[in-house]
Amino acid sequence: MIRPAARAAIMRWHEALAGGAVLVLGLYWGFFTGGGLLHWIGYAVALIGAVLVVAGIQRGRFRRGGGGAGIVQVTEGRIAYFGPLDGGTADVAELQALVLDPTARPPHWLLHREDAPPLAIPLDAEGADALFDAFATLPGLRTERMLAEMRGGATMPVVVWEAEARKTAHLRLH
Repeated sequence: MIRPAARAAIMRWHEALAGGAVLVLGLYWGFFTGGGLLHWIGYAVALIGAVLVVAGIQRGRFRRGGGGAGIVQVTEGRIAYFGPLDGGTADVAELQALVLDPTARPPHWLLHREDAPPLAIPLDAEGADALFDAFATLPGLRTERMLAEMRGGATMPVVVWEAEARKTAHLRLH
């Protein structure tokens, strides 16, 4: 019934659309119910809806649609990538750096770990949208910067996040 392109767009932005519905409901209750308790609940629901819209837009911007090489699974803080040529696992808590490599075809996330080669995950791998929640737990990660780098036209790998211990190791005394 729904064209595949329209279905893909709805699935990409479904959180933002749901947040918009909650926002509209809250605004309706807040402005058109004539006062009382529902009036104040409407304002709270509208605020929650606005937060859901913002979070949904961020998630929608992160999604690349899938269909790429390999499968990503995130379970209890462990990222697993099963690719056609390579793969591996990385614990989010043990990541040293998160790098976006736009020069690879397709673009890849490079998850740097201590004592292991970087785990390369294509942005369009199946299940790669689950990485958004995993990356959001990294201390100090700026989500908007990450999304801007994904959208931007960088010509070389970009360090999106680096562990605090690794940052201080680069400091020099003189």
